[in-house]
Amino acid sequence: MRFLHTSDWHLGRSFHRVSLLDAQAAFLDHLVATVRERDVDAVLVAGDVYDRAVPPLSAVELFDDALHRLAGVGVPTVMISGNHDSARRLGVGAGLIDRAGIHLRTDPAGCGEPVVLTDAHGDIALYGLPYLEPALVRDEFRTATAGHESVLGAAMERVRADLAGRAPGTRSVVLAHAFVVGGEPSDSERDITVGGVAAVPAGVFAGVDYVALGHLHGCQSINERVRYAGSPLAYSFSEAGHRKSMWLVDLGPDGEIEAERVDCPVPRRLARIQGRLDDLLEDPALERHEQSWVEATLTDPVRPDEPMVRLTERFPHTLSLVFAPERCEDDPLATYAERLRDRDDHQVAEDFVAHVRGGAGPDERERAVLRGAFDDVRVDAAVRGAE
Repeated sequence: MRFLHTSDWHLGRSFHRVSLLDAQAAFLDHLVATVRERDVDAVLVAGDVYDRAVPPLSAVELFDDALHRLAGVGVPTVMISGNHDSARRLGVGAGLIDRAGIHLRTDPAGCGEPVVLTDAHGDIALYGLPYLEPALVRDEFRTATAGHESVLGAAMERVRADLAGRAPGTRSVVLAHAFVVGGEPSDSERDITVGGVAAVPAGVFAGVDYVALGHLHGCQSINERVRYAGSPLAYSFSEAGHRKSMWLVDLGPDGEIEAERVDCPVPRRLARIQGRLDDLLEDPALERHEQSWVEATLTDPVRPDEPMVRLTERFPHTLSLVFAPERCEDDPLATYAERLRDRDDHQVAEDFVAHVRGGAGPDERERAVLRGAFDDVRVDAAVRGAE
């Protein structure tokens, strides 16, 4: 059976205030064309269909059109909710839509209830595990701790229990939305850290033939059977080096896997350029970036006059301007933003405690309080998004 694995559409998202709706529509055209041209048997969408819990009407209309087109080609689609989606909103009408071959899996209680497809070699059970916010699903799975590994492990126990009761030789596919150890993140994924821990080991998925992951925006393989499709479009300049694609996966009669990357349309290339303003404006090697979306990092010791105006004369699609003056590391004029670069929220909070105390950072009890505060804020946002 041949699957097309995709994820992280983030319908409704913009790129530095530039609308991506047309680019997202072009991607969905490409997806439907790929389904037709490559004889795809089923489409797997591993979460983050929308960019936010209450998406704009234009994004909802685009999603509605995609569902009609996928149903129209007669190829089953299995789709789960991600951490950006409102599971309850995305799942509205799932029972009716199911009859059209569009299988929305947004309820954690249904993790052990697969969509069963059949080919010449027997049954394939497809299990949709929506994003599992630990604090919200702990009671459902009766786990001792509210962590990603524990709730995802409990969900997989249900998968394996159901699979054990099926006919020998039944093959299996799991869709999940999670941060798996070994994955390479980018700047555009929302933090899902719980208690300072976000990642789960790939071994939690043991016992199934293929795991279609969503959440990380770079297309990548954790191992032969556990893969991220990544987002079809770039959503931050940290993705400038990404090759945006989907996985075309052939699942053989004995569970063997063959996977091929299918490239996605690129609306405009990304470029990150760095140097003094005059050098950027004159360097002939940068000609190839003149029609790209550009993030320019200026290293001039003194901020130049009207830098964006001057940059856009050569690079009209400059969207981001960063200042990183050439200074030695111990220069007292180094900006606060530079000191915070590459540090997560927990580290910034701990650094602040150390700063106001004159050097003494938080002890373990205080670190636990800080982690708990960040977890509470994240959970509150998840609850409000689910309402």
